[in-house]
Amino acid sequence: MLGGIRITPIGGIKLVEPGDDLASLLLDGLAESGLALEDGDIVAVAQKVVSKAEGRQVDLATVEASGEACRLAEETDKDPRLVQLILDESTEVVRKKPGVLIVRHRLGLVGAHAGVDQSNVDHGTGASALLLPKDPDASATRIRRALMDATGQHIGVLITDSANRPWRLGTVGIAIGAAGIAVLDDRRGGNDLYGRELKVTLINRADSLASAATLAMGETTERTPAALIRGFPAEEVQQSAADIPRALEEDLFR
Repeated sequence: MLGGIRITPIGGIKLVEPGDDLASLLLDGLAESGLALEDGDIVAVAQKVVSKAEGRQVDLATVEASGEACRLAEETDKDPRLVQLILDESTEVVRKKPGVLIVRHRLGLVGAHAGVDQSNVDHGTGASALLLPKDPDASATRIRRALMDATGQHIGVLITDSANRPWRLGTVGIAIGAAGIAVLDDRRGGNDLYGRELKVTLINRADSLASAATLAMGETTERTPAALIRGFPAEEVQQSAADIPRALEEDLFR
């Protein structure tokens, strides 16, 4: 319990396959866990299962590496086909060194390998990789609509992923997709306890919830790709996770 917020892992969700109805699997998992959606709940869903359901797994045997990919692969000690997928998903290479390729994803996210991941992916028929959803906000909206239609409850949905941060060790959960929640709480122009005007206070609600939900779900072998957040009400707002990345003109580290 965090300040009245309760986060409960949703178990009983089968291994997700391409084309699966993720909302139905979430409802099955809720029932298996003895849970039922209530008005104002938020459902956090791990990116990996969203990507799997949307068929975003790529067989590396089908990928042809370009000259640029081969050059970057030599510099970073990576499979050229994997580097090609990273380049295809990115708009800019930000930094590189052996073992690491930091890029700006086409969604505006800056991080390692454009979210292209090979962990917890079935490689039984050959090496493959999983890409981020094409439009995580749209994915969150579809899942939310299906869950609300099935239950009649007004809820929110977050799609979470793990990310590293500059100058900090370890990964944390972030929101890459959101629907039905206020992702940012802008307190600029307000006052602190002593009446001093707040000039920079912009609270990232979505990432804070995603980070806590990720702790509840686990990130390795737990097989718990979703969590129920209760006590932090969903809202009908015109915000999405696409509003979170900082604008390029405000990037002081380029």
